[in-house]
This record gives sequence, C-alpha cells and structure tokens, in this order.
Amino acid sequence: MDAAQALRELMELSSQITAAIVVDAEGNVLASAPDDHAASAALTVSMPELVAAAADLGTDGSDVTRVEVELEEGAVFVVREGDVTVGATTGPKPTSGLVIYDLRTCAQSIQPAEQPKKRRTTRKAKEEPA
Repeated sequence: MDAAQALRELMELSSQITAAIVVDAEGNVLASAPDDHAASAALTVSMPELVAAAADLGTDGSDVTRVEVELEEGAVFVVREGDVTVGATTGPKPTSGLVIYDLRTCAQSIQPAEQPKKRRTTRKAKEEPA
C-alpha cells in the first residue's frame, strides 16, 4: 500500500489522531493528513528534532523507534519502522498504547515504491543451416 492510502486508513480508524505525516528515511514527506499545511509543517519540523533529542538521551547508540510527548493540550507521537517514520498529534489524554499500535500498523503497511520491471526480450530463433 502506498503512504497516502495508509495514512487515509489511519485517519479513518483512529479517532484520537488529529494530524499525521509520513516521511521516508531522507526526511521527504510521502503523505500528510489532513490537508492542513500548518499542522503538516509543524510535524515535519518537530519529528526529526524529537527523534534527535531522544537519541541524545540513549547511551547504547541504538536507533530511536518511538517518541511520545504528552502536553496538557495534546500529544505528539513518532514511530519509526524501517525506512518509514510516521508522526501524529492527538488531543489531550490519548490512549498511548492504541495510538502507537495504530502508527506502527500504518508504517508497516507502507510498501516501498516498486521499481519498474525490466521487460524481457524474446530471443530470436536460431536459423538452422541448410
């Protein structure tokens, strides 16, 4: 499934998520919802900063796979699965486990864009000598 479709399904299934974004390993935005430029821009800027801050706290050098920040007015979640990172905002007092589950499911459902398949050429039949 592509990122846009996975994000649409996430937004339909999770009533707690108010905005979400999917980025690839290079930080390129693959999809965002809703079509609110301000929310998407805020998540695009915040996600790498949150992951970097979490990585600075660790001592073993392992990759950060989950970040959760809860504030009085809402929460921000970031989940990294392979080359895909999904970030989301919620309203106040979200059910963290459920939001994380939904974000992981979304990230895992995203398939990398398929490379065009090379066409096989047919071989010409060898002519038999007369």
